[in-house]
Amino acid sequence: MKTLVQYTAPAVVAVALIVLVGACARRPLVPVAAAPAPVARAAEAPAPPVAPAPAPVAVAPTPPPPAPAPVVAAAPAPARDFTANDNVRAIYFDFDKSEIRSGDAKILESNAAWLKVNPGQLLMIEGHGDERGTNEYNLALGDRRARATMNYLAAQGVKADRISVVSYGAERASCTAHNEGCWSQNRRSQFLVKEQ
Repeated sequence: MKTLVQYTAPAVVAVALIVLVGACARRPLVPVAAAPAPVARAAEAPAPPVAPAPAPVAVAPTPPPPAPAPVVAAAPAPARDFTANDNVRAIYFDFDKSEIRSGDAKILESNAAWLKVNPGQLLMIEGHGDERGTNEYNLALGDRRARATMNYLAAQGVKADRISVVSYGAERASCTAHNEGCWSQNRRSQFLVKEQ
């Protein structure tokens, strides 16, 4: 007598083979469409004659455009109507710095006291640098110095909307010698005032 395993084993093997063969990737059968039959063309009319190309006209080559002028940062225009006033004194900075020194802080406190007593005065702070460094760097450093000065005055109670800043970098040197003594005079924040 045959056991159940003897009858089912061949069936299981047959099903496994069918699944394995059926699961293999094959190209799907796609019917090939018949190409259309060639159509007889009617006799084509000959193309019209092509006119000969006109003779080239001699044109002088155009010169290349001139090279653009190098961009040079222009110094800001002088502050209009602002004038120097002995009641607000300049402060000076260390080389390549924009921090307010302790001795200069006392000058700024005195300047702030005068500005608070004279609320009708507007203040222009000019940031300056010495001749060392590029124009761009000195303009940025002069701006940092002027803004540090403005922030110090604002912290002392001077309204910030009365204060304007401008940087001249090394463009407006107060001393033109090429030594440290002179350079230290050029690293400054200078003040100008005018009536509102």
